Amino acid sequence: MTKQEAVRLNISLARATWGRLSKVARDGLKELTTKYTLSVALGDVQFIDGRWYVTNAGLLRLASRDDCSGIQVFRLSKLCDPVTNRWVFKAIVYKSSRSRGFVGYGDADPSNVSSFLHGAEMRIAETRAVNRALRKAYGIGLCSVEELASLSRPSAPGKSHELSARSHSANGSSSSQPRLRDQLCLLIRQHNLDPTLVKAYAADFCGTPSVKEASRELVQSFISHLTACAKENRDMLVCRLNSYAPPPEAKP
Repeated sequence: MTKQEAVRLNISLARATWGRLSKVARDGLKELTTKYTLSVALGDVQFIDGRWYVTNAGLLRLASRDDCSGIQVFRLSKLCDPVTNRWVFKAIVYKSSRSRGFVGYGDADPSNVSSFLHGAEMRIAETRAVNRALRKAYGIGLCSVEELASLSRPSAPGKSHELSARSHSANGSSSSQPRLRDQLCLLIRQHNLDPTLVKAYAADFCGTPSVKEASRELVQSFISHLTACAKENRDMLVCRLNSYAPPPEAKP
């Protein structure tokens, strides 16, 4: 696929997923496609509130394509407090065996992590450190999705937070919004997709160990993305899902 074809495909999928794009947004996606070979279909980028964000999956794929020599991650114990779920990590990315290391730091605690992800602060801090080191190494000025404290905050911490907590169930549904799990199940049935492979793809897309640990906003974005891919080219989507299948066990 040529760069021009990749740009057209990315813009087409982005429009199908997030709606109409401004010229600035299209130009930004074109730059990300031609310079870094980031893919909308693979979940390398996200479009949130009119801005592009790179994902952990996209950064790791970029490093793999560039034959990154390695990534070291260290927990900075003196700055961590397991009791309050505060974690700080340092990551060093080596683009080649002879290159100097590119350093990035990542921190996470309940105050800068979405309420949907409370309890996963340690993994988020590590991911943020790796993302920042990778962005330095490859000169990407975009913030990563995983560095966002929250994709939606209540305007006031008092009653609005209490009402929000009451209106959301464990899987992030509310009285005015259908449950995400139901939306995903319906989509799987409509297009006859493998639910296990879809879950694995969703976790990779959201940059979390499992779908349950992803925020509602990221899961909703994945559902929109999956819908667009299924309508655009179901065969290509099935091929992509098959890449998440475990390798067959060797016969004795």
